[in-house]
Amino acid sequence: MAVHTRHPVGAPPSAPIRESTGHLLLRGYTIFVLFVALATTFWFNLLGAVGLVILVCATTLVSGVLWAALRPVIAWRQLPWLPLAYVAWAAASVIWSTWRDATVLTWVLLAATTVQGLFIASVLTWRELVRAIASALKWVMALSILFELWVSLIVQHPILPNFLLWDGDMVTELDWSRNNLFDGGRIQGIVGNAHLLATAALLAIIVFAIRIASGAPRKALLYGWIALSAFLLWRSSSASVWLAVVAVALVLVTALLMRTTRRPGERTKFYVAYAAVGLGGVLAAWFGRDAILELLGRGGDLTGRTGIWEAVWARVVEHPVLGWGFSTPWLPWVPEIDGWIVVNDLTVFHAHNMWLDALFQVGAIGLALLALTYVALIWRAWFFAIDRPRWDLTADRPYQALTLLPTLVMTVLLVQGLAESRPLSEWGWLFVVMLSHKIGQSPLVGEGPAERRLAMERGEQVERTTR
Repeated sequence: MAVHTRHPVGAPPSAPIRESTGHLLLRGYTIFVLFVALATTFWFNLLGAVGLVILVCATTLVSGVLWAALRPVIAWRQLPWLPLAYVAWAAASVIWSTWRDATVLTWVLLAATTVQGLFIASVLTWRELVRAIASALKWVMALSILFELWVSLIVQHPILPNFLLWDGDMVTELDWSRNNLFDGGRIQGIVGNAHLLATAALLAIIVFAIRIASGAPRKALLYGWIALSAFLLWRSSSASVWLAVVAVALVLVTALLMRTTRRPGERTKFYVAYAAVGLGGVLAAWFGRDAILELLGRGGDLTGRTGIWEAVWARVVEHPVLGWGFSTPWLPWVPEIDGWIVVNDLTVFHAHNMWLDALFQVGAIGLALLALTYVALIWRAWFFAIDRPRWDLTADRPYQALTLLPTLVMTVLLVQGLAESRPLSEWGWLFVVMLSHKIGQSPLVGEGPAERRLAMERGEQVERTTR
């Protein structure tokens, strides 16, 4: 006989699981660390060299304490051993280094950046990582436009680092801001460098677009951030970053075409077409370099870079195997560096090519370790982007937009490394370590012991078929 009851069989409704205050603070801290890496020159211009070193060491110490307290699950066999080997080789170079003090100081910064990359990748899930990068880039973009507005509307003249007074006869290479927002000139943002601002703006467009494609809330605001980033990219007018835009577009189109394949062997035609377009682009860029540089407003000597490369190569051949000793960047007060290569009355502090710079500092062995680091990460990032998420017999799960992030970021770094040495330090090296570690620990979004444990602890919806 059926019995009616007012007591339901199911559990009473409850509020959804929310992130703890501690985790919200952790995410805020990782955003700050990423902001420091993405805008290192801002902190240098604001605090000076000593202040920057103190900031980097303090944040690294905090990350170490948090890491020990949180004890995230780590698959030790999947650690990014190649970038760690490069860091170890850079440390070993102090034995034969020509500038040992500079090697020790800059290696400490390299080690700190490496620790931060490992830490962030260990305590954030893939979705959290993309959100944190987006938040840090929002700070860079917003502060850059506000800074330029402040200089143009309030200060009304260029300013030097550390807010030094302008004397009317300033060396333009040292300007923090040139007060160009309303006169059509190149703007530099809070990072104090048009090329670095353009690179950050391109990275921001990539990350914001991935957030939109992943179904992030408040899409209208994200479109606004993309518009601001595009404006800063246009006004910073960096020739190498415009080339990176073309490269990113080519890689993105190729990856999306790869995702359309259904049968084994279908990707071959896309690889052939991709290689043909890439080779054609390289040949066109080489033979038409003068016209391209003229169109981009750069000299045929790549704004003095060819002279720098010749001077660096002359020293490379003296110590080709071991190098002269690690120092990224070169410290201008070192006697062997001071006055060696001078451009616009300033001592150059890097080789303006990351591969040549690595060969100069840590020799052929260090260069091989760096090349293997990039090859391994690019290989894994590429298949992370184009392969369907699969961990069982089901082979038709939808692709996820955020898996495109590593391969597009690596494209930006590779192009930037042709004319700059920045990928060896600051945000470039942090992203190399962070993405290498994250792909190794969680080769599928939401999968892997650390990824799923973090998601469940924080109340994330663990949905394997989410885009």
